[in-house]
Amino acid sequence: MIKVVAVLKAREGLSRDEFLYKWNVEHPVLVRRLPGLRRYRQNPAVEHHKEWPFNGMAELWFDSVADVKTAYAGEEARELFEHEYEFLADMQWFLADEVEVDLGEEVQAS
Repeated sequence: MIKVVAVLKAREGLSRDEFLYKWNVEHPVLVRRLPGLRRYRQNPAVEHHKEWPFNGMAELWFDSVADVKTAYAGEEARELFEHEYEFLADMQWFLADEVEVDLGEEVQAS
């Protein structure tokens, strides 16, 4: 399994609610159309008095790097990118492997 990890910065002028609606409600409709997608997770930044450097992080799982390339080469990706322009000022991303770390019995018991 390979994962696309993307950190997102909201477009200026959008309220938090507007940003979250476009990302949490509208965007998944388009993301689901990507061929080969296995899982999708959104991680919105919590509201805080401090301004975070990013407004959220997205994770998209695929079986292979080849599947990622295929997914982002098609018409589905073009529509996705057009929608992202409506609510994102910037997005930085990378491909990642997941490594599960055993926290041991002490941590699990607490």
